Amino acid sequence: MEQFIENSSLEGLEVIGSGGFGQIYKARHRRWACDVAIKLLRHDDGNNKSLLREIKMMQEASSPHVIRVLGVFKGQPPNSGWATQLGVVMELMERGSLASLQEALDGPPPWPLVFRLVHQVALGINFLHSLPRPHGPVLHLDLKPQNVLLDDALNAKLTDFGLSRISYSVSQVSRKDDEDSGGTVNYMPPEAFGLTYKPKRASDIYSYGILIWSITTGEKPYEYANPEMVMIHVPDGKRPPIDDIKGDAAGLTELKELMKRCWDNKPEERPQALECTTKTEELYQKHKHAISDTVHEVLKKLDQKEEEESDVVDNMPTGPSPIQRVTILKKRTLLITCGKVPRQFRKKKRRHLKRSSWEL
Repeated sequence: MEQFIENSSLEGLEVIGSGGFGQIYKARHRRWACDVAIKLLRHDDGNNKSLLREIKMMQEASSPHVIRVLGVFKGQPPNSGWATQLGVVMELMERGSLASLQEALDGPPPWPLVFRLVHQVALGINFLHSLPRPHGPVLHLDLKPQNVLLDDALNAKLTDFGLSRISYSVSQVSRKDDEDSGGTVNYMPPEAFGLTYKPKRASDIYSYGILIWSITTGEKPYEYANPEMVMIHVPDGKRPPIDDIKGDAAGLTELKELMKRCWDNKPEERPQALECTTKTEELYQKHKHAISDTVHEVLKKLDQKEEEESDVVDNMPTGPSPIQRVTILKKRTLLITCGKVPRQFRKKKRRHLKRSSWEL
C-alpha cells in the first residue's frame, strides 16, 4: 500500500517556482528534519493509479545522477481550497538547474565542468535505460537543461524522468499552456514529429546530442526559430550550428563527433547510452585534475552574483512584495526545474538572430 506524505508531515510550504506540470513548493519535513521539494501535478483527481505507479517507479530508481524521489505528496497546498492534490516529493537541489547555471554564467561553464556535466548526464541516461524489468528500461523523453539539476558541488542529476507521459495522458496539460513546450520541441528527435512515432532509447540519445550542444555553447538550440519551423526542418537533417562551439579544449573534437552521432537522423545509427558514458568518461579524464578548482571558481561567481542581486532588493526604495522577495532571494531554489532568472536581473545580450542558421 502506498505511503503518502501529507500536510501534517510538512511545515513552511512556500511556492518556489512553476512549470508545465504544475507548481513547485519547498517545505520542511518534520520527521526527516530536512527540506524537500514538492512538485504538484495538474490532474483530474487525487487518486490516479497511473500517476501513483509512475511515482513509485521513480522512487525505486536509485543513482547518484538521478534525482532522489522520496515519496508521494497527497494533501492541500496553501491557497488551494479543499482540493486534494498529488505531487512528487524530491530532494531539494539548492543550486538549481543547468538552465539556471547557463543564465547566471551568461554562457557555457569552464571546460572541465562541461566535460563532467556531459559525462554525468550520460551516466544518468544509462542508468535509466539499464533498469531491469518490471520497471525498466525507463525512457526520460524530456531531456533539456531545465531537467538537469545541480547539487551543491555542481554535480548533475536528471529529474522528471517518467513524467513526460503523465504530462499529457494524466494531467492533460496542453502544449499551449506549457511555456517550456517550445524548448522541449527543440530537443525532440525527428521521428517524434511523425504520425507513427513510438519512443525508444534512441529518442533520449538524440536529445542528449542536442543537450551536449547546449552545454558546450551555453545557448538554446534554435532560440529564435518558430517551433513549427523546427518540426519541419529537423526531420530534413537540420541541426544547431556546430561552429557555435568555440574553443580548442582537449577532447572537444571527439565530443563534437559523439554529439553528431547522437543526433543522427536515423535512430539505429545513434550510439547506445553505455557507449556515450564510456566515451565521455574517457574525455572527462583529460580534465579531471582541474575540476576542483573549476567548481570552486564557478560557485564563487554564483555566490557573488546572488549577493549583488540581494543588495539590489535591499536597496529598493519601496521594497518588494513578499512574493517578489521570495522570487529574488530564493532564486536558486526557484530555479529547481524552471531554469529562470527574474527578468530585472537578466543580462541583455546582443545576439545575432539565427532564424535560418542550421547545420546539415
